[in-house]
Amino acid sequence: MTVPRSKADIKAKYDGMAGRYNLVETPYELLLGIKNLRRQLLQGATGKVLEIAVGTGKNLSHYSKDCEITAVDMSTGMLGVARRHAEGLGRNIAFRTMDAEALAFPDRSFDTVVSSLSLCTFPNPVAAVREMARVCRPEGRILLLEHGRSDHEWLGQWMDHRADKHARRVGCRWNRHPLDIVQQAGLTLIKAKRTFLGIMHQIEAQPS
Repeated sequence: MTVPRSKADIKAKYDGMAGRYNLVETPYELLLGIKNLRRQLLQGATGKVLEIAVGTGKNLSHYSKDCEITAVDMSTGMLGVARRHAEGLGRNIAFRTMDAEALAFPDRSFDTVVSSLSLCTFPNPVAAVREMARVCRPEGRILLLEHGRSDHEWLGQWMDHRADKHARRVGCRWNRHPLDIVQQAGLTLIKAKRTFLGIMHQIEAQPS
């Protein structure tokens, strides 16, 4: 099994695992307390919200009812699961198939831009974050929940060693550095918090 690198490879990977994705990821999310981290971060989402790489829709239950949500993903399989989840929640959400690195929205379209556990999958994560900034209003917020290489060196080295195997399994490059990506994209960092041995990142930023 090869490591997925191109957009076509990544789309095929997630289309293929869409039906079992939640089952595969649940133990990992329980271990890292990700549900609570989602809830905490998304308290800051207001107004017109764009969620990028919505996946199976795990964030959707954590948004305020006042939010007007548009959700995009490159994987039609994942979007299908997210749509069914939204229907179960009774939320009216606009879903669109879209490449995070080339968003089909005008500049300054959204009050809040959200993405979670996605920088690990984008072929060019800096380009994706720059697109987030482009479509976010100047006074808006970009909210990211990400995982990355641990700042505990023993664990970071283990993640490096396992990175290719993990990417082959779930299409995720788990030893990237989310804060470096945000800074390289030119965003203004407002707040950042790391938890669980420095793996999990809650990031709040603004377009520069």
